Amino acid sequence: MSDITTRKLLVDEPSFDLQYVVEEKNNKEPSTLYIQGPFLMSEQKNKNGRVYSLNEMVQEVGRYTRDMIKENRSLGELNHPTSVEVDPERACHMITELTQDGNVFVGKSKVLSTPMGQIVRSLIMDNVKLGISSRALGKLLPSGDLHQVQGFHLICCD
Repeated sequence: MSDITTRKLLVDEPSFDLQYVVEEKNNKEPSTLYIQGPFLMSEQKNKNGRVYSLNEMVQEVGRYTRDMIKENRSLGELNHPTSVEVDPERACHMITELTQDGNVFVGKSKVLSTPMGQIVRSLIMDNVKLGISSRALGKLLPSGDLHQVQGFHLICCD
């Protein structure tokens, strides 16, 4: 059995500690809306009772940055489906940056002009508090009142 088939889909509770940034170029072009804040956390128990290894997360964020962010493929969906596939028809944002700050990885995402992106834009402009959460594969190893995550493979942040 391959390593990927022994991993479980991990869908984490969202982080709501986000900022919204509107960038305007001039009055003839539409503004660009960005979401930024903590996207991933390691070395401490999250809301789902999971702990991610910093070493694994550093490696995986490096792979994700190289293979997905730099290739403009780092899409996230409006909802948080329980699928390992990202549906481009439901894409609302694209991660443009993931930077390490201690055991937290701060992300920046561009809200897309897709139908789902327009919904996100409208919700933000109407002061709805949205969150960002990771969708990944990994093995859960019970350890007291938490689960250690091993074999972390980031799919996206929704």
